[in-house]
Parts: sequence; structure tokens; C-alpha cells
Amino acid sequence: MSLNSELIRKYNLAVPRYTSYPTVPFWDTAAPDQSRWEQTVQSTFQATNLEEGISLYIHLPFCESLCTYCGCNKRITKNHNVEPVYLQAVLKEWEMYRQLLPAKPVIREIHLGGGTPTFFSPENLTYLITRILAGTDLHPNHEFSFEGHPNNTTREHLQALYEVGFRRVSYGVQDLSLKVQQAINRVQPFGNVAYVTEVSREIGYHSVNFDLIYGLPFQTEESIKDTFEQVISLSPDRIAFYSYAHVPWKEKSQRAYSEADLPQDEEKFALYALGEEMLLQAGYLDVGMDHFAKPTDDLYLAKQENRLHRNFMGYTTNATKLLIGLGVSSISDAHYGYMQNVKTVEEYYALLKQEQLPLLKGYFHTEEDVTLRRHILDIACNGTTSWSNSPVKNKIKTEVFDKLLSLQNDGLIELGSEALQVTPSGFRFIRNICSAFDLKMTVTETEKMFSKAV
Repeated sequence: MSLNSELIRKYNLAVPRYTSYPTVPFWDTAAPDQSRWEQTVQSTFQATNLEEGISLYIHLPFCESLCTYCGCNKRITKNHNVEPVYLQAVLKEWEMYRQLLPAKPVIREIHLGGGTPTFFSPENLTYLITRILAGTDLHPNHEFSFEGHPNNTTREHLQALYEVGFRRVSYGVQDLSLKVQQAINRVQPFGNVAYVTEVSREIGYHSVNFDLIYGLPFQTEESIKDTFEQVISLSPDRIAFYSYAHVPWKEKSQRAYSEADLPQDEEKFALYALGEEMLLQAGYLDVGMDHFAKPTDDLYLAKQENRLHRNFMGYTTNATKLLIGLGVSSISDAHYGYMQNVKTVEEYYALLKQEQLPLLKGYFHTEEDVTLRRHILDIACNGTTSWSNSPVKNKIKTEVFDKLLSLQNDGLIELGSEALQVTPSGFRFIRNICSAFDLKMTVTETEKMFSKAV
């Protein structure tokens, strides 16, 4: 793969990853309307629960040490006495949602994110999931997944979560160069990654994902090549190869290294190009937006069958319209509205003690928002969209089409009068193509809101 430097510079802009539309910075800043949110959840649940089921995202924010690159919501502590207190709060929040729901929920998807979910003991994780599932039904196609740290995920963790229904695990590998690991304060030997991968398969997990990052301090083409040779030797089922989001104005820990230590523009893109080339040569296929999978993996099959979906958990094969986020900073999606929880455990505990859902901010969609989100999702998941019968067809002609013409001139899309198709080169800039349909992006400065596309 080769792209000219001018094109890389032109599209290396601050744009969202489009796990939502509108994206979080454009949500309402006023106090959230809890009553309207509850009604939205109830309405979406009634319309979709029996057929689709619902998804749950549970945020477990604790980590024993700080990874300096990380932009996630986390709380650093070695005090494991926080575990039962936090889990009781999560279960209380779930019970408050249960009281809203007019029927028994059908659970389609559970994802444990962090933080470090495997900070919690196997016994406490078993307790959490058992209590979450009590009094619910499981969808025939349910999928449970969790994020594991290779340094502290034990056989006991994997066995305990397997026994309560988990079959997918994602390990944060990031990079295997010791120099890079030391810079980001995440030293994890290859042996640890190999061990948890082997044990996962031995127990029966049918999908192992590795998260890798390009653009980290001190990465070089040589170090990326070495990382990918080791990664490919372990044959994970899926690989997410993300661009490092350098947002030091949000994450003070990212000031631990200088921007001079970071690969920039063409140099950074070359790291991605090398990793991509090695993955494709090893038999992985491009799913989209930095995700790769084996041809037998359900994520790739879902793309082939046009059932790929994208939400706050990233790409998923479960296109549920109701996603309830539990835990500090979690985000819920009820199709016609989003809501994010408060970001500190202290606020989270205080609001639950007051018998209030711990809401921070949200957004309620107009019909235009819902339609534009559909176009963005079609591009992100399927590489194509059509507006021949779109309710916002006229707005696309007046506010979007000129941007699409520019993308076509640069060879990133094939454009018809009422549809577009992303080209092979265009998939490297899928976030930029999605942003053409983002009518919120035009109303304010975005440079300090999002990471760059490359």
C-alpha cells in the first residue's frame, strides 16, 4: 500500500472514531432529563427486547498502575478492598434499570471494559455476572466478552468467566518493544501474552483479540515488524490496530514523553502500512477502521453478510438498539438517545445513594440525527451508503455533496448521484469519509476534541 504524502497530510485531521452520532462533545451540557431518558429506555426496550435483546457494557475502572498513553476513565489503586463496594454500586444501578423495564430483559451481549476488569478477583467477577443475569433470559445468539491485561489475567479469571458464559477475550498488547513499553509504563513480556492466549484457547474461548497501537513513543518500522512477527506467531482471531490518540490536554499522563518522541504524519502512517501488510500476508482480512480478523471469525463474516454494527464498544456482530452502560463514565445508547454516567466513583456512589441514576450528560436524537447516524454506520460498517430514499436527501445535496466530490477527486470514494462506495485506499481514511455526513462538525472547533485520523 502506498499513498502520497500530500494526501496523508490533507486527511490527518482531528476527527471522531464514530462510535456515536452526534459524538460526545456535541451532546447537551444542561443537566440530564432523567424522566425523558427513562421513557426513551422503556420505549426502545419494548420495541426490541424480545427479538434483538439488549446489550450491557459494564465499566470496571480500577488499575494497579498507570499506563501513560491511556485515554480511558480509570482509577489507580492497589487497594482491592474497593472491589465489593464498587460491584454493589453497579448492581444497584442495574436494579434501578430493571425496575424501569416492563418485562424480563433478554441479554444479547455483555462486555466488561476498563480500567482493568481483571483487577477484580475471579470470585468477584463471578458474583457480578451471576447477579446481573439473575431473573433474565439469554438470547440464543448471546455473546459475552471482556478485556484482560496479560500481566494479571490468570487461569482462574479465564475459567471463572468462561463458566458464566464468556467466550471472547481481548488483550491489550499495544506493543512488544521493551523501549516502547517502558515509555508508556506498560511492561509486559511476550511470555505473558503467549501464556494467556494459550490458556484462553485451552479453556474454550473461541475468539481472542489483541489490541495494538501505532504512533506510540519510540516506535519504528523495525520495532513494529518485530511486534507483528511475535503477534502473528500467536495467531489471534482478531486484531485491532489503533492509531494512538495523543490528547495531552485531556490526559496529563501523556505529558510523560515529548511529542518529539512520537512518529508523525508519513512516518506514523508507514507504521500502520507495515502492520497492515504483515497482517494481510498472514491471512487476516480488513474489517474496517483499524480492525482485522481471520476469514473464519464472526466479525469478518458479519461484514460479509452486512450485519456488522458499531457502537460504544466498537465493532460488534450484535446490532441491538438498546445498550445500557453500567458503572462510572459508562455510556448508554437507546437509539433515540444517549446518556453518559458521571466520571468519578465518588459522584457515582453519591447519586446512587440518593436513589438517582448517576447521569452526567446526554443527547436526544431528532429524526435527522437518526438518519445521519444510519449513513455514518453504513459507511463505517459496510463501506457504502445510499440516500436515494433518505429523509435528509436534500440536505445531503446542499451540505454534504461538495465534501463527497472532494473525497472522490482524491480517490477515496466512488460517487454516484445518490450513493457512494469506499475505495480500497479510502478505507484508510474511513473516519474522514464518515465525517462528511457529520453536520455537527461544522459548528465549532474540533482540534482539541478528537485525535487525528492518522
